[in-house]
Amino acid sequence: MSERSKVDQGGFGKRQVVLASASPARRGLLRAAGVEPLIQASNVDEDAVSNSAAGIDLGVPELAQLLAESKCADVALKLAGSDAVVIGCDSILEWEGSTLGKPESAEVATARLRKMQGTSGVLHTGHAVRDLATGRSVGRAVGTRVDFAPMSDAHIDAYVRTGEPLAVAGSFTLDGLSSPFVAGIDGDPSNVIGLSMPLLRELLAEIGVDWLQVVEYA
Repeated sequence: MSERSKVDQGGFGKRQVVLASASPARRGLLRAAGVEPLIQASNVDEDAVSNSAAGIDLGVPELAQLLAESKCADVALKLAGSDAVVIGCDSILEWEGSTLGKPESAEVATARLRKMQGTSGVLHTGHAVRDLATGRSVGRAVGTRVDFAPMSDAHIDAYVRTGEPLAVAGSFTLDGLSSPFVAGIDGDPSNVIGLSMPLLRELLAEIGVDWLQVVEYA
């Protein structure tokens, strides 16, 4: 058992959370809620996983969940013998029948944003949680509707030049430079950022890990 697991807070043995993602946004959500994760990015080839699933006719939520589970499993294998709790996530924007992950280039991001502005889409995030101490795992995808405000070509060009939309699913952020152009959402805002915090609490409980075991309250 790790030193962290021996620490006690209100009678709950502490557990180390490992985030199978290098996403600063997901890490920020956890830290803001009092969870200090270790970061262990997965080596999953997202394109390879997506291509392998092409013949299965998966919906967008199912694809996001498959990617999340692949990332969680990859990191769990690296940490075999640990008693950590691993969290894997993946986000995909469903827009007018299209599946939009990270854009391949600035040109793709620009063209995408010019079509998306003034419309709506659904941001799906898959979540996979595995307790390495018990082997128990659980996962679920959740979707949040996002309404995009109109954006002029000048605003789009300036935003793309920052590089931010190249690193995120759907080419937009709720917590970043494009937030003034997110006119509204219907659902969990943290899910749009990349990790549904209410869902994470529920998933942890389903595998027997209480929230007090992963959070540090000052």
